[in-house]
Amino acid sequence: MRKNPVKEKLRNGEPTFGTWLSLGNFLGTRILSRMGWDWLTLDIEHGAFDWSQAEQVFAAVADAGCVPLARVPEGSHHYIKRVLDAGAWGIVVPMVDTVEQAKAAIAAAKFPPEGTRSVGGGSHNLNFGATAGDYRAQANDEILVVLQTESPEGVANAEAIYSLPGCDAIFIGPNDLRFQMRAEDGTFPSAEEHEAAIQEVIRAGKAVGTPTGIHEMDPEGALSRAEQGMQFI
Repeated sequence: MRKNPVKEKLRNGEPTFGTWLSLGNFLGTRILSRMGWDWLTLDIEHGAFDWSQAEQVFAAVADAGCVPLARVPEGSHHYIKRVLDAGAWGIVVPMVDTVEQAKAAIAAAKFPPEGTRSVGGGSHNLNFGATAGDYRAQANDEILVVLQTESPEGVANAEAIYSLPGCDAIFIGPNDLRFQMRAEDGTFPSAEEHEAAIQEVIRAGKAVGTPTGIHEMDPEGALSRAEQGMQFI
């Protein structure tokens, strides 16, 4: 069974770089998956995709030697088992504010006894070049679980969430974090306040040994975050 190189890089302290797949275009997916990205994430949270499209995208990315991930709409068993059965090598879970939400998402990505993922068919094993039996035996070690911090509550609970077994990395949604930090009158936080929250996430991740990451709009920003110690960018 193929190993997940993104998990290995994260464990080794190396930065990884990827981007979102938001259009579902098959040719575009094939091109992007051959451009040197470590991972590509199909954005099911905000994109308009059906399950057949998702399965084809995951296969195209995996066959090109890149790691296919899925950002699910929420951290429920329903969505997580569907994307993993369709062949994703990992999940990005939005709006994880509490330890309870984090535990539920992690459990949904793991077969028993470590979690609650149900056993089903699909193309999951094909994307790993494995038999169904080998996949079920090794998937818990290879599936990547990335939890998003996108609110002041999530920042406040950072160390407790990040220290959970099975939390492989943290990803900041900077836009949602900024919106969630608005005052009651709708005033946005200052750039300094927003950056302070981001730096607290980086600090918490380093404190418990969990890689952190963020969305950046340009190469300079991405490299700057890597210099700060972020690994999932």
